[in-house]
Amino acid sequence: MSTTSETPTSASFAALRGQLHEAAAEFAGGQDALEGILLGMVDDVDRAVAEPLEIFPVCHHSPASALAMARRLREKQPKVVYLELCEDMAPLLTELRNCRLPVAVQAFASEIDGFPPDWAPLSVVAPITEASAEYQAIAYALDTPGVELVLVDRSSDHVFQWDTRQPADGETHPAETEAEPASGAEAEPEAALHGEAVGVEIGDLRPRFAELEEHLLRHGKVRHWSEWWHQYVEVPLGDSDHDTYRQVMFLIGSLFRRLAPGRGERVRVDEDRERYMWTRMREHLAATGTDPADCLYVCGAFHAASRVDEFGVHGTGDFAVSPRTATTWQYGLIPSSHAAIEAQFGLASGSVSIAATEWAKNLKRTRVKPYRLEGQSGTKKPSARKAAAKTPAATPTPVPASGLATDPAADPAAGPASGPVAGPASGPAEDRLSGFLRQPPVLHTLDEAELLGWSVDIVRAARRSGYLASTADAIAVFETSILLAAMRDRAKPTPYDFQDAAVTCIEKDTVPGRRDVRRLVEIMMGGDRIGQVGYDALPPLARDVHDRLAPLELNLQQRGVRRALLDMASRPELRACSDVLWMLRRLLPPGAARPVMGERRLGERSIQESWDLSLGTHQRALIELGYEGVSLEQVLEQRLRRAAYGPQATTAEVLAAVEDATLYLGGRRLADELGTRALEVLAGERTVDGAPAVLRRVRGLLAYYRTSEPVLPPWIESFVRAGYAHYCTLLPTAFRDEDATVGQVAAMLGFLFSMESLALSLGCDRTQLELAVAQSHPNDPAKTALLWAAQVQLGTLSRGELRGRCDELLGNPLVVPSYPRYLSGFVHALEPVPGLADVVVEAVSNAFGRLPDPVLLPWLPTLITTLRSNAADLAPLIVREAGRIFPARLAALDAWVPPWRAQPVARAPLAAPAPRGAVLLPLHPETCDALADLLGRTDGWAPADGPATGATAPAGAALLFTHRATCDAVADLLGCGGAWTPVVPAHPASSLTARHPATAHAVAALFATP
Repeated sequence: MSTTSETPTSASFAALRGQLHEAAAEFAGGQDALEGILLGMVDDVDRAVAEPLEIFPVCHHSPASALAMARRLREKQPKVVYLELCEDMAPLLTELRNCRLPVAVQAFASEIDGFPPDWAPLSVVAPITEASAEYQAIAYALDTPGVELVLVDRSSDHVFQWDTRQPADGETHPAETEAEPASGAEAEPEAALHGEAVGVEIGDLRPRFAELEEHLLRHGKVRHWSEWWHQYVEVPLGDSDHDTYRQVMFLIGSLFRRLAPGRGERVRVDEDRERYMWTRMREHLAATGTDPADCLYVCGAFHAASRVDEFGVHGTGDFAVSPRTATTWQYGLIPSSHAAIEAQFGLASGSVSIAATEWAKNLKRTRVKPYRLEGQSGTKKPSARKAAAKTPAATPTPVPASGLATDPAADPAAGPASGPVAGPASGPAEDRLSGFLRQPPVLHTLDEAELLGWSVDIVRAARRSGYLASTADAIAVFETSILLAAMRDRAKPTPYDFQDAAVTCIEKDTVPGRRDVRRLVEIMMGGDRIGQVGYDALPPLARDVHDRLAPLELNLQQRGVRRALLDMASRPELRACSDVLWMLRRLLPPGAARPVMGERRLGERSIQESWDLSLGTHQRALIELGYEGVSLEQVLEQRLRRAAYGPQATTAEVLAAVEDATLYLGGRRLADELGTRALEVLAGERTVDGAPAVLRRVRGLLAYYRTSEPVLPPWIESFVRAGYAHYCTLLPTAFRDEDATVGQVAAMLGFLFSMESLALSLGCDRTQLELAVAQSHPNDPAKTALLWAAQVQLGTLSRGELRGRCDELLGNPLVVPSYPRYLSGFVHALEPVPGLADVVVEAVSNAFGRLPDPVLLPWLPTLITTLRSNAADLAPLIVREAGRIFPARLAALDAWVPPWRAQPVARAPLAAPAPRGAVLLPLHPETCDALADLLGRTDGWAPADGPATGATAPAGAALLFTHRATCDAVADLLGCGGAWTPVVPAHPASSLTARHPATAHAVAALFATP
């Protein structure tokens, strides 16, 4: 570590050095490290005070720092304000006037270049509240003519360049050491307003030495660091003068800096930040020629006591600023809240709200006029008449005993009303530390009216939240607060004492509502103020969303849920609003836009919709969408492309992108492009993990294109053709693979069987599927049953043989325990072969009918869990089939016989009929005439009672002998056999039916003729 050479010490702190030397000798028994630390702290204070460019040390979100800042700005009226904030965030600060504080300045990068890919997206936020010193400096610089505001801290890109992604050795993280989050209640949603962003702030002032913090908390009789700071720093500095404030803050920063253990990576980053800031300030001074006496440097107290070579306007170091990466950063303002600030920076719950309350009380007590941006949303504008009455021109500005003006004239250009300007410009600094460290603690008198009001308010809030609180509880809280303060050596109860007393007296074993008493006290003390970014400060995309949703006539910037009713039948212009809402539902978190009524699926559009909208609550997510594009359509297209072309993209994910592009963007350009990408991904896959999702999405897209397009898109035809060959190739391996589930294999078969007709029409060969099924030899029972179903579909296994195999499984005692797995395979087979529903119902019914109770009862839970876990979506098909087969009434169940057990009715043997079968032919001459015309015969009918000998034999019967193949085919079709009898020329034609009675009776039965 590079440090400056020892600078000569001034005589201002000589007395303090002597006292500390004597104290170190007394407590440590001589010169040792303690003396070096104590005297070094005084040297740091002396060095910082003597710097020509005035350093103003602050602590983040400290009312005392904000109050001292407002006083100093009105006294000094600096021309340049150097602020410890990321230098690339400067253009956003002018938009703060369009927001309601607290808000956070954000730098966001979704596409990174130069950082590890797993860090994306990158986000940096700097929260700003009204009760903060940085806001006072920003408001003064932006609204005062001739004042320049310069941000000098590292850029957002350097925040991640110097990020080590782990705490330094021996150091503690603030979030790990801050005690007591709100117990008994769920985390408030407002605590997540910053998301996963990295927080930067002015003045992270907290011990990095765990033992030191524990020592301070134990001897200070407080629970956490926020309470210690409020009691021992915030309250004493609230009434101090400027010199005392600076020297005390310098001393605290030096103490925490010198006791930081390890001097590790975190200290190195801090020193690099200090080098960076002083380098930027010297560059600005050299470029503008500004006098350092007219400048003010606002930074954290930890950085104010720096020992780097670059410290001061006369620093000797030469720090080289590294170039930024090629990452493109986007900037904007996002809403913040007290809870979000506490959660991100590891502060105690409610500490920022209590600080805001203290800020308001200090302003009222000291009558200091704070700086506020003109037109700031959420603040009241004092009328000109009241302002003139409050500060008349003839009335001199009152000056307190410290010599500092607390209420300057209304004209800021007039400068301080009276008294010299304190600070480096007015000569050597006077030692104020000695008096401050020796003075006894101020014993504030008890404000009974304030404490009584707190006690009544907390009981009222507890009753509204479901607690059984009463007036007795208010009295108990009042007395307990005084008791706790006395036990902690305080005459006046602090808000933290009151909080502990309220929890003790009101909260019982359980919390009846969503918030516990501790959270109720935080809300009562100041509430979790939630900021809002105004319309003018929103990015173009967010403004476009509000403009496009304007026909809804709702205040969507306000927090909370708004109900939107869209009747597109009567108001066609609302269809555009519906399109925007569906895209917001796709892009934003689930609660931002939630449909209550209506749906959007392929080929379907609702004519009426109802939505619950909370865009104001999810304003941060909407703003971050604006960093990705200028319109919702552009952002959605980018995200779909990113999902489809990602290195880990699967076929199912790409098909989902195709479906979303069709649903939300319309047109065929992007959908066809992504469909071609799905074909490429499918060709590269070697597993069947996504087969169920692929089958579901391809079916939906095919159904949509067949009903809405004249022809199928070329990409989906290629996809079906390639998918047919792809899954045929993987099928034998999937049947044997233990990692492939039965549902995945069933989805493959579902794709092959349901797409078979289209695939064959596109040139695929069915023999490939038959060979794939023939080469499959599974070992798993479920997959075996699935294979049997596939063989039934292909025709290589009959349904009767399948039933016989199921009977064999139930008849084998060794196979009965695994029978549920066979049933699971049969149920999954309903995906590719839905016609087997009756076989599945029969298999389940046979198991319940044949298995004895000692076997069935232990086996039944396994069956139920197997079907529920593996085939829950196919169970309705089985239920419908069972409802069709089984009787509908209980009374008919006893006499009911299952169709698979019903015996076929045996037909009575046909008696040898009289030779009258030929009568059938003349009774139905139309049939014979049609058959004769079909065969090209024009012979006419002979009289029925004519002679049948010789040449006069009837020619009609000869037709049967001429076309014997036709008669044989008809006989086989009707199940009638028999041989032909040699024809005797002199035999009558009717003798033919006598020789073949079975054929004659079959034809008679066909025509319902006895």
